[in-house]
Amino acid sequence: MSQKPDPAPLLIACALGIEHLALRSRHRTDADGPLTLLRTGMGPRAAERSVTGALADPALAKAAVVATGFCAGLAPGMHPGDLVVAEEARDPRGTTPCVGTELLIKELARVVPGRTVHTGPLTGSDHVVRGQERSELLATGAIAVDMESAATLYSSVRVGVRPVAAVRVVVDAPEHELVRIGTLRGGISAFRVLRAVLPAFFEWHRSLLLPRR
Repeated sequence: MSQKPDPAPLLIACALGIEHLALRSRHRTDADGPLTLLRTGMGPRAAERSVTGALADPALAKAAVVATGFCAGLAPGMHPGDLVVAEEARDPRGTTPCVGTELLIKELARVVPGRTVHTGPLTGSDHVVRGQERSELLATGAIAVDMESAATLYSSVRVGVRPVAAVRVVVDAPEHELVRIGTLRGGISAFRVLRAVLPAFFEWHRSLLLPRR
């Protein structure tokens, strides 16, 4: 009798220590499946280097990848603690489409009830975006910006075909600019939301493993 192959693992990538702490502090069960939580370091180059290195491990060769952590909202009316589910991630090298966006929106509404979920393009930057530059990025159609998601997803699909997604928590928005993440109410709110989102990622991952009809 042949053995069932092991399920493809899930790689969740974040940049900052505080993001890693939020995700790591969430209790997991055996039913959640194989997970690698990767702290990439800050910025697109660090993300690309770290993710490419991780996916070179044969155990992760077919891993699905989620880029997560905090982001800056670009649209008026966004608030710290809102969620962003990317339809695609953009950087100067091109656009990486995301998989399972609608399922992620549904699951996030379930696990973090009452939080606003925005969906649209997520753009990458190599620096913290402030002021007028925020308006310029909004004019391109992007709804949020961070420094690692686009590089993470680009690197992931470049080394092999796999499902990818990006889910970010708004920590900084046009009417709510944040100076230091750990000291203001917005940063604390975003931390709590990030700590709660992991079950949505597991459900997204489980859906990818179901046989297609």
